[in-house]
Amino acid sequence: MIFPADALRDCRRLFLRDYELDLSIGWHAFEKKHEQRVILNVELWVPLASTTPRADQLDEVVDYDLMREAVLARVRQGHIHLQETLVDDIARELLAHPQVRAVRVTSEKPDAYPDCASVGVEVFHMKEI
Repeated sequence: MIFPADALRDCRRLFLRDYELDLSIGWHAFEKKHEQRVILNVELWVPLASTTPRADQLDEVVDYDLMREAVLARVRQGHIHLQETLVDDIARELLAHPQVRAVRVTSEKPDAYPDCASVGVEVFHMKEI
């Protein structure tokens, strides 16, 4: 087994930052009445060896659309009770891609409390290589 630091040493990091959506999320009855603003961040680590373009073509790399589409696919499935479920489902979908070695997904609800910037959750998963 390769240790985590070694597993990501030869990787490129792709990211989707501050993707803001209004979605149906929350456990409490008052949260289910209205969509809530959620800010998502996604990071992927992909191996340089198989994602370094030689001919400057999109099919030689992992397309950024993969991250955005994974988020939208999960959101379109309907109401989500927990941010933990949201990030786990997105991470699982992205990690299934053959070129993705590791993924980090964060979710923040910036309007949950008036006295802080946001509340959220982060998950990190890595394939064994």
